[in-house]
Amino acid sequence: MTDDKKLMRPKEGGIIGGVCAAFARYYGIDATVIRLVWVLLICLGGTGLLAYLICWIVIPRESAATP
Repeated sequence: MTDDKKLMRPKEGGIIGGVCAAFARYYGIDATVIRLVWVLLICLGGTGLLAYLICWIVIPRESAATP
């Protein structure tokens, strides 16, 4: 059994880098919830900022051909 879900930053729907939108789409939840979690992680120690930057670099941008 294969899983066709891929974690990719969308071309539209992202505010800064599309990282939160990518996680929201992947897990099937609202992007606002993911954004609030990132803000909490940033405010509670700053690790969220580093994680966001790493995800921004590592998670590929979806191409025009991707549905």
